[in-house]
Amino acid sequence: MEFRGVVISDELLGTFVPILVYWIYSGIYTILGDLDNYRLHPKKDEDEKNLVTKRDVVKGVLLQQAVQASVATLLFAITGSRDEIKEAQKTSIILIIFQFLIGMIILDTWQYFIHKYLHTNKYLYQNIHSRHHRLIVPYAYGALYNHPLEGLLVDTIGGALSFLLSGMSPKLSIFFFSFATLKAVDDHCGFLFPCNVFHFLFKNNSAFHDIHHQIYGVKYNYSQPFFVIWDRVFGTYMDYCIEERVDGGFEAKPATKEYCKDQ
Repeated sequence: MEFRGVVISDELLGTFVPILVYWIYSGIYTILGDLDNYRLHPKKDEDEKNLVTKRDVVKGVLLQQAVQASVATLLFAITGSRDEIKEAQKTSIILIIFQFLIGMIILDTWQYFIHKYLHTNKYLYQNIHSRHHRLIVPYAYGALYNHPLEGLLVDTIGGALSFLLSGMSPKLSIFFFSFATLKAVDDHCGFLFPCNVFHFLFKNNSAFHDIHHQIYGVKYNYSQPFFVIWDRVFGTYMDYCIEERVDGGFEAKPATKEYCKDQ
């Protein structure tokens, strides 16, 4: 890519565009924060119920993104010749779609099993993964708020495996990782907008993940960021219903008679 006479490599774009996408998309949700009629939790709960300040969340996310950028730079440097090979070949749209889907499946598989193990291993949960669950009421820019080791294991290594094993080029990785970033932010946004395309395409959405952040759902809905296949296969899927709150907005609840009026 060339911008005002300066050539910007696909590798550089693949490293930093997803970071830019993260803050732009989460910034949009932050601006929309006062639309209580579409929220899964009242806005005030972000400060009253969460166990970490927003300042610390921003610092934690920036640290993780710095690690991701470093690993991505190293990864692209090691696999630099791959793009030259692919440029010499005509990549069909079918191959691009196939690589994209394979990348999604690989990322989902890796993140499900690591995420689940971080919950079932008491030491790892108490010392590593519990940091993310300080966000009882998730919000958009908290999507990547994790312990640095978890960020490395779940997101950074998972992303690297998706890139390597799918065979995608650095150019395709720009779109793949940007899409994965959009999805992760959306899953933590805390909103249910009727026009949200992610909620039409994926059962794994903000309501699905909000269940996981509550006490009754913490041992369920491990899948992220795309599909719910592994939760269904291993019996960790918790279906949900959406109830309107008396004070406005919505609430995601387990789809049982105990919680949902229409069950």
